[in-house]
Amino acid sequence: MSPFQEELLTKLGFRFGLNGPHAARTMMLEDLQALFAHVPAGAPRAEYANQIVALNVLGKPTKKARELALRHLTLLYSLDPMFPLFRALRRLWDVDHSAQPLLALLASLARDPLLKRTQEFILSRPVGAVVARIDWEARLAADHQDRFSPASLKSFAQNVAGTWTAAGFLSGRVRKSRSNPEVSPVALVFALFLGHLEGLSGQRLFASDWINLLPGSPGELEALANSASHRGLLVFLNGGGVKEVRFPEYLTQEEEQIRLEGSHVI
Repeated sequence: MSPFQEELLTKLGFRFGLNGPHAARTMMLEDLQALFAHVPAGAPRAEYANQIVALNVLGKPTKKARELALRHLTLLYSLDPMFPLFRALRRLWDVDHSAQPLLALLASLARDPLLKRTQEFILSRPVGAVVARIDWEARLAADHQDRFSPASLKSFAQNVAGTWTAAGFLSGRVRKSRSNPEVSPVALVFALFLGHLEGLSGQRLFASDWINLLPGSPGELEALANSASHRGLLVFLNGGGVKEVRFPEYLTQEEEQIRLEGSHVI
């Protein structure tokens, strides 16, 4: 991806670079669920900060812990409705509670470069295969040579494994093995929307890294898209081998222009 496209996608809510919150935290699913339960979907960014720091809805023991929670949640999700990526997350969040772990994972992958670099590794492991912490450490060390101390690498590996476990791609407490989560129409919509923001359309949307993350055959994923379309979560048309996916009212005109501009450099 070119620096120009990264710049455009940053305006839509993506993050790029070398650093990410998974060096210190997981995707913080339980905190995110608690926060969204207290803050209305249309609330401004300042209200998220108020709920976390001033009102302590996450139950953190100190002000410093509350400020760190706000910092990491902001890095992971932006907590800012000016970004369409976050607005879509909030729009879909309460539609299906079972989809929330995958929604949080997809948003985290779009905003944490450290986590994103582990996607290929987890998908390369067959279902049922044991994935030990040492496997994560070896993979992360290879991707980030001389960047992390042994203690930091261990923490990083635990955080990444914790996120993939919370999202359903790993199961087990101590001995973790590869598994597949259940995919709902809501999770599929968000995965398609992320590809849409990247400028993809039609069949290319169903071949993106976001869709490749989701288990299921092409036919099963198309059935989920049909279900989502019937529920008004998107518009999905499929006929004669041609697919069309639209997201009415998800983007402003300015945001749509940014998306189209980025599509020309793919």
